[in-house]
Parts: sequence; C-alpha cells; structure tokens
Amino acid sequence: MSSSKSAFHCGLTALVLALMPGAGPVYAQGGQEFIVQFREGTPAGVRRAAAADAGAAAGIVFSGVAAATVRVPNDQALAALQRNPDVTSIVPNRIVSAHQSAKGKPSGGGGGQSTQVVPAGVTRVGVPVTSSDGTGVGVAILDTGIDLKHQDLAGTVNAFSAFGSSCQDNAGHGTHVAGIVGARDNNVDVMGVAPKATLYCVKVLDQSGSGSDATVMAGLDWVLSAHASVTPAIRVINMSLGRPGTVDDNPAMRDLIANLDAAGVLVVVSAGNDSAADVTEQIPAAYSQVVSVASTTALAGGNQCRFLAQPIATDTASYFTTDGANVTVSAPGEDAEDVSRACTISSVGILSTRLGGGTTRMSGTSMSAPHVSGIAARQFQQHPAYTPADVRIVLALDAARQGLAPLDSPASGYTFDGVREGVAVAP
Repeated sequence: MSSSKSAFHCGLTALVLALMPGAGPVYAQGGQEFIVQFREGTPAGVRRAAAADAGAAAGIVFSGVAAATVRVPNDQALAALQRNPDVTSIVPNRIVSAHQSAKGKPSGGGGGQSTQVVPAGVTRVGVPVTSSDGTGVGVAILDTGIDLKHQDLAGTVNAFSAFGSSCQDNAGHGTHVAGIVGARDNNVDVMGVAPKATLYCVKVLDQSGSGSDATVMAGLDWVLSAHASVTPAIRVINMSLGRPGTVDDNPAMRDLIANLDAAGVLVVVSAGNDSAADVTEQIPAAYSQVVSVASTTALAGGNQCRFLAQPIATDTASYFTTDGANVTVSAPGEDAEDVSRACTISSVGILSTRLGGGTTRMSGTSMSAPHVSGIAARQFQQHPAYTPADVRIVLALDAARQGLAPLDSPASGYTFDGVREGVAVAP
C-alpha cells in the first residue's frame, strides 16, 4: 500500500521527543502510547516503575533494548517522564503497514496447481538446487502471520504473535511473502527461492495489514531472544513492511535492529511503494544495518500503446517502487507490467501461496524483499560463518546487470536515482 512523504522531528532538551510539527500529543480515551527508551542497562522493573511514578502505564517491556511502550494519559504524565534522568527518548508509537502495492491485491491464480510451478521471480534470481536451497537456515517472517495449514508451507513454526496466541494469518499478505521465501518443493502449487529453509511465523501486523512500531519491535525482540536457541537458528528476518520516517525518529527500534545485526541475524526490508519517496524516508528500510530491496519486473510485459516503442522489459524498475541511492539491491516485485491501448500500466503480480490454500498473485516491494531473504538463506547455508555484513556485501557485489539495471520505467512518476544497483541473484 502506498504512503506519502512524512517526517516528524523536534528536539526537547536532551530528549528525542518526536511529535507532529506544531502540535502536542492528542490523548484519546486511555491516553496516547509512546515508546520510551531508557539509559542502556536500565532494568525492566525500573522501567515499569518509572512509568507508574509518572502516572502512566507500561505495556511491552522489551528485553533486547532498554525500552518500553508506555500509555500516557495526559501532559502532566508526559512531562514527568521527560524529567526522569533515566529516559533518553520518547517517541509516538507510529503506524506501520504492509508494503503491498495498492494495485497488487490478491488476484488470479486462485486454485491449487495440479503440477508445481516455478514462479518467474524464482527463475530470475536463481532456481534452487540441492547445494543451495536454504537447508539448515531459519528465516523469520515478520508479517500478518502465515497460513499454518497451507500444504506448501508445511513445517512452519508458530513462533510469536503480537495479536493473541496464534500466528495464523488472517490477511493473506504474510502467507504470500512466506511462499516466495520458502514454498516447499513438493510437486504442488509453487516453489520458493529457499524451499528447504525453516520458516518462523512472527505475527506483527493485523488482519488489515497494519501494526505499529511497538508490534514490529515485539517481533524483533522475540527473534533476538530466541534466534540462537531454536533449531535451526534464525539467520534471516524478512520485513515486507514500513512507514514514512527518518532514521532518528525511533532510536529504540534502530538500536534493536543494530543489536540483531551484531547477533548475526540479517534483516531484509522492502523499500516501499511510494515512487515519489526516497528509501532514506522509509523506516526501517533507511537503517544502515538492513538490506533494503526495491522492485523490478521479472519478465517483459505486453504493450498495446502506440506511444511506447517497446514493451516494458525484464529488470525494469517497477512503476510503484520506492528507490534511492541507498537501496542495497533490486529484485522481482511483480512478474511483468502490461501497457494498455490507453497507455496505462497494470501490474502482473508474483505468483505465490494464498491464505486458505492454492496460489494468488500480488505486487509490491513486499514481494521483492522475500526473494532476497531466500537468497540470503542460501548464502548462509553455503557460508555458515558469514556475518550479516558479509551477506550485504555479497548481495551487492553479486547482483546481476550492475550499472545497467534496474532499467528506467516509462511511468511518468519515475525518476532515475543515479544508481543501477543490479538485480539480486542466488549463489
């Protein structure tokens, strides 16, 4: 889903207190929720007590970073938190959404496939083989959940949910993303980029594809605490989600992702679906510790427009993609783009697993990121000693058609960002 440019920033003494420009917090019934970060090492009990002493109520108390969500009922409670010497930042708990294109709703391919299909995106980045299929690597899918009963996602671990006890998908987005990463090689439906990887379902978005910084952080926090103790260990996180923002607007989330990176877990993030925005304006894609992925076409499309000399080619930048010089790599976020007789562009989505069984198509950078997560799982399979930084470097160095792709989109809203980072390919 598309999002518009936005940035919230204003300093208050030593605190990072980010609010709407020119306005204070709006306290709905029960108060407004903030993410409060404390000095490193502040115990969980002290964080809870700090909220209570200010007349507020702590919610989620994170273990991987010294922060907590706090429900603040009024300006007096907020001011009391600001005066606490252990508090280093107070920011609103902002809304986060799935990065599915507005024109990429589930459509087509609705039934089960009688024979297994290798999707065009998998073919473009590299069909898995025995030595490169994700075996022994855990990939956490932070999304709307995963259809735990889907035959092509057998073995998915029901790991964590910020919305109740079950990670079962109730939107479809997470199921589609999971299938791109790791749909099984089992002669039905589709095959993912890393079909032997173990998928961990981490539900951080609700049935509408929405969550918040806090729900995303709760999922990240679970991975940080559990990544090394589960079997196989989690080496990759896929987050096909985000929001407008800046790298400084939630220091606690930024630090949590940095801690995951230091712990050996690679975070892969979709760049966003606002072609008017730069990736540096999208969170968490703007963080330096993540792999940010823009969208390209996997195939050439059809063309009926007499003003367009050629069809939109393979490896063209998707008309909807957020881009920018800081994008790590591009990958298929749609099969193709068809141009009508009226010269309008329509997206043919990536074929992947559907909530309730079978397959469906969706488009967006939500679909490009899991291609790269599958590639990362295959890199860790072949090189278990690699660090996340190693994989980021390899993804960039090994990208196909560097200096040539992504090709320019003919869409009126497209602007070349000055870098042709290439299209991700598997080892």
